[in-house]
Amino acid sequence: MGKYIIFKTETMSDSGWEERLLAHTGALTDILAEHYDSSNSPTPTQGYRLREYHKIEQFADSTFPDASTHSRIGDWEVTRVEEYPSGQPSSGFEAIVICYCRYSPVTTPLEPLPKIQTTHSLQEV
Repeated sequence: MGKYIIFKTETMSDSGWEERLLAHTGALTDILAEHYDSSNSPTPTQGYRLREYHKIEQFADSTFPDASTHSRIGDWEVTRVEEYPSGQPSSGFEAIVICYCRYSPVTTPLEPLPKIQTTHSLQEV
């Protein structure tokens, strides 16, 4: 099992609010990111920062033209964490974690992402 982690702004009107839209409805949202974490890593804590992903055209891979090429430590910082254990033996998650974030700009370098690895196996059945 794993944790479902939701990163959201402290208030709906935090920086960039007019650009955060739900993909399926186009409605405004205070959700910055969602992750399913099955790694048994510790839950994010106060001070944790989300990573931002960027595509730098000169480093783009023609096989994956829309893929990010670089990342950096981002401007959204976790200020408070609430964790809710599922309490249900049949649940797909052991806990749901809400990380409240504030916009706190930092200057951090872009770091190259590793190349996307693919495997080509053509086996006849």
